[in-house]
Amino acid sequence: MASGKNAKKSRARKPVISQRRGLPWLTIGAVALVVALGVTIGVVVMSTVSYSPSASNKDPSVNISGVYAEPDKYKAKLHVESTQRVDYDRYPPVGGPHDGFWAACNGVVYPVAMRDENMVHTLEHGAIWIAYNPKTIAKGDLDILKGLVEGQQYMVMSPYPTLTKHPISLQAWGHQLQVDSASDERVQQFITALRRNQYVYPEIGATCDQPSFPTSNIPAELQFDPSPRGADAVPLDGGDLAPVTTEMNAAPSSGTGATGG
Repeated sequence: MASGKNAKKSRARKPVISQRRGLPWLTIGAVALVVALGVTIGVVVMSTVSYSPSASNKDPSVNISGVYAEPDKYKAKLHVESTQRVDYDRYPPVGGPHDGFWAACNGVVYPVAMRDENMVHTLEHGAIWIAYNPKTIAKGDLDILKGLVEGQQYMVMSPYPTLTKHPISLQAWGHQLQVDSASDERVQQFITALRRNQYVYPEIGATCDQPSFPTSNIPAELQFDPSPRGADAVPLDGGDLAPVTTEMNAAPSSGTGATGG
């Protein structure tokens, strides 16, 4: 019989098993779930953003991707004569001096490109002006835009042949959004946020009705002039122009420009 000491020596040693640590799949799965949940919550929050203006959310348009929003940059109630042009900083323009004779903006779709100075006045009244390049706009988009404008107060639309980067451009006072498609959800967001938004347009309560302004057979003096502004153009800040106190409800007998308010 082997002694206890020899018996201990004869016992086989247990092999040492090297355990490789695998990937922590439970941890990875938990992290992935948290990330997915966060993304979902973010999508839901973004999809429920309200674009209707309120006292606590005065300019919802700032949440629209790609929007230009500087309403305080542009001085209001500065009128120019029918023969004067304004050196705007954006084209289509979004604010600044303008003709005292505003274009009718009660759901009108103009058949030709209109004079900038008359169209800017519609923005001062709280309207949305939709401009488009007739040569580059996609098939069917023109009908979609017309559907947004026709018969709708404070909506107006006209061709704008010098648009280059995008075929569609939406304007409100101090705001602009350019898109490639009329079906872009931002189009409706822009309209909801800015049409008659009392917190951003200057002449609260002003009308878009203008019976004296032609909506067909547009005379040449009311049509868009694509030529560069000359040295005599009125500067964006109005220069020596004094703010007017009254509105022009009809074209003066000598032309279409402003001689008073």
